[in-house]
Amino acid sequence: CPQESQLLEALDFWWVMLSVFFSQKEFALSNPEKSSTKETERTETKAEEEPDTEVLEVFHPTHEWQALGPGQAVPAGSHVRLNLQTGAREVKLQYEDNFRNNLKGLKKGKRLDVNTNTYTSQDLKNALAKFKEGAEMESSKEDKARQAEVKRLFRPIEELKKDFDELNVVIETDMQIMVRLINKFNSSSSSLEEKIAALFDLEYYVHQMDNAQDLLSFGGLQVVINGLNSTEPLLKEYAAFVLGAAFSSNPRVQVEAVEGGALQKLLVVLATEHPLATKKKVLFALCSLLRHFPYAQQQFLKLGGLQVLRTLVQEKGTEVLAVRVVTLLYDLLTEKMFAEEEAELTQDTSPEKLQQYRQVHLLPGLREQGWCEITAHLLALPGHDAREKVLQTLGALLATCRDHYCQDPSLGRTLASLQAEYQALASLELQDGEDEGYFRDLLSSVESLLKELR
Repeated sequence: CPQESQLLEALDFWWVMLSVFFSQKEFALSNPEKSSTKETERTETKAEEEPDTEVLEVFHPTHEWQALGPGQAVPAGSHVRLNLQTGAREVKLQYEDNFRNNLKGLKKGKRLDVNTNTYTSQDLKNALAKFKEGAEMESSKEDKARQAEVKRLFRPIEELKKDFDELNVVIETDMQIMVRLINKFNSSSSSLEEKIAALFDLEYYVHQMDNAQDLLSFGGLQVVINGLNSTEPLLKEYAAFVLGAAFSSNPRVQVEAVEGGALQKLLVVLATEHPLATKKKVLFALCSLLRHFPYAQQQFLKLGGLQVLRTLVQEKGTEVLAVRVVTLLYDLLTEKMFAEEEAELTQDTSPEKLQQYRQVHLLPGLREQGWCEITAHLLALPGHDAREKVLQTLGALLATCRDHYCQDPSLGRTLASLQAEYQALASLELQDGEDEGYFRDLLSSVESLLKELR
């Protein structure tokens, strides 16, 4: 349009003026005729008046800066400068013929006939605004093209629902799926396989905290808790599997579970004859219910939970369960210790959580129920992982069971044997270049206990 053309001419004018300004600066540095002494000026003037009989080599400049050699002639209109870093003169062609013509005009004293009042600053702003509008229009076109491509590749959800309805396929939310699974599990017409499949699928959903709370909201949690009363061991196993996933780090569900009688039912299953697989899942649910929940820990002690666990670890063939029980006891002991340390650091002596933990008398109960002796005997379990868990628990019980440990000669012999074994394994780790190895940590735990018992 005419306005844009005039704007471009104005911009060309300012570019020419800036180029002239800097070109004159460079000529001041590079033109050999601009000598600082009058003697040189007179010599140059005389040389110009007298014809030069010497034939000079003509230098052919390009659009790139090139060094000018001694005795070389420069064509008229070339751009010459002095490189202040190297001290050499450099030459290149001017960018545009118009610039050279303007430059000649300036040298002759002519002025450029440019009307600077043709455009105002507001005109320039309006022109730039139009440029921006054009860019926005291009962006809008790209967005529309992208949306058209998405519509071409993907179908709307309403259309998909319509197709699913025609195929008798229903899109369900997690809530609707869980309601359907609970109804199938709780239905008397469902077979054992269907009930187990419903619990298996339900466990996947209740891992999410919101889903577990939704299960509670429509009464599904209590239905699963009641499943622990089933005469089928498999139903008890998968019901406990679902409960363990729902209890994990979900205080609201934990509270409702204790009030719904889940703790008593879990302890009953552990205390009675059931397959090992069922007891594994029930113990998993019990651990999820007790961790980070001091009220449940109080009820656990009142219901004789320590006696149930003691009987469980003393049964033959339950070594796997024994390691999990020891790990649970260690976690409960350290939870209370960390709560007390946090209150001491914050100088808060009466937080509700700390008061709840102070009502959990776990250490006296462990000593009364003979766990000092039981834990020491579990150190003989095979497997380094099991020994690591037992060593941690022995360290946590040291203040309560020190006198018993000191009077137990078998514990001292076991620790000495482990010390020799882990010294050899730690040496192999050092030979392999492992500065901080697994067996060095175990050796440190064993040596620390031996030092405390001497």
